[in-house]
Amino acid sequence: MASTLRTGSPLRSGAWRSILAPGLVSLVCLAILLGLGFWQLERKGEKEALIGRILARSKVEPPAPLPPIQSWDPARDEFRRVRIAGRFRHEAETLVHGLAAGAVPGRALQGYYVLTPFRLEDGGTVLVNRGFVPTELKAPADRASGQVEGPTTVTGILRGSEPRTMFVPAPDPVRNEWFNRDIAGISAARGIADPRPYLVEADGTPNPGGWPKGGQLRVDLPNNHLQYAFTWFGIAGCLVAVFGVFAWRRLHEASEPAPARS
Repeated sequence: MASTLRTGSPLRSGAWRSILAPGLVSLVCLAILLGLGFWQLERKGEKEALIGRILARSKVEPPAPLPPIQSWDPARDEFRRVRIAGRFRHEAETLVHGLAAGAVPGRALQGYYVLTPFRLEDGGTVLVNRGFVPTELKAPADRASGQVEGPTTVTGILRGSEPRTMFVPAPDPVRNEWFNRDIAGISAARGIADPRPYLVEADGTPNPGGWPKGGQLRVDLPNNHLQYAFTWFGIAGCLVAVFGVFAWRRLHEASEPAPARS
């Protein structure tokens, strides 16, 4: 009767070779996962810096004039405080579907944002987001006292056009149905020949009658990058654990004696 042990170098070498390819693949995946985790940490710092700049521009800096059209730079100018003088063109206002914070936390109000062309004293027209009105005040006649006439001054925040994502319905200019702040589209639909490439979000200065209600800008940019980083690092840890168990079993099985045979 003879017995053969699976402890010889050929078997041990074969066991190491059997985990070589999975090990290389796991190493590449580990590098990618760790890279994604550190990238999310970097993005977290960038997002925090962006939020800080927005807060500084919108609340600390004094109001400034509108930037010239040819020098408009969203990365540099958006969220700056501005002050403009001129007249509203209420007959050409546009309602954009939206939500606003209600009196009860967690319960948003459904309604519209009122975007009104504003004829500037020094020439040209800029859209002004005057603020939010609930659905029952959709008709201008139901908030007539808020339709400010004559020369007026508006202080607010400079904003760029809002891109339409795949989940946002397409606008219907014929029915005056809009779902995002499409500055170019709304300007064209309203026949504004000299529109600015930005709009002004009016601040919280009360309008007569209380509506529209301005000051709706919320600095609530999502900053979940730390959570994402922990997710990628967690997956990387799981990968290391799974490969460790796999490699240990392969090498352990190779070191066990084979069953005796006659």
